[in-house]
Amino acid sequence: MAAAAELSLLEKSLGLSKGNKYSAQGERQIPVLQTNNGPSLTGLTTIAAHLVKQANKEYLLGSTAEEKAIVQQWLEYRVTQVDGHSSKNDIHTLLKDLNSYLEDKVYLTGYNFTLADILLYYGLHRFIVDLTVQEKEKYLNVSRWFCHIQHYPGIRQHLSSVVFIKNRLYTNSH
Repeated sequence: MAAAAELSLLEKSLGLSKGNKYSAQGERQIPVLQTNNGPSLTGLTTIAAHLVKQANKEYLLGSTAEEKAIVQQWLEYRVTQVDGHSSKNDIHTLLKDLNSYLEDKVYLTGYNFTLADILLYYGLHRFIVDLTVQEKEKYLNVSRWFCHIQHYPGIRQHLSSVVFIKNRLYTNSH
């Protein structure tokens, strides 16, 4: 998903009116936001943090110094590790690491929903949607986290819902 589309989803989930115009620069199509009263802002995480502040939802950036640092860490992870990686091996390594990390956590920062959860969800959606049922079971903690985030009010929007559990209600044998 293009960064501009993600930022539009984020705007909507934050309750902001769609007034921002995004462009992209360079080979990697880095998003750029031209602000009304100042210089343009460049980069997915920079613009996303700006939108959170614009919506007066700073708690999404973390509430303690440690939580703010963890949010920044995961925003950086999103841009450096998720974006630009598309080989199946890269993605499986990434999911394996994330699965271990999420073993004892509800959200990326522990117990609080943040911007890091939103942007990592958007960044991983295109990969998670293509996983087989067996692969989703292999990455159980990622699946749990992803399912939780996609059901968070206003986050998924028009993105396809990913189904994680296939239970047969009835068997064919009688």
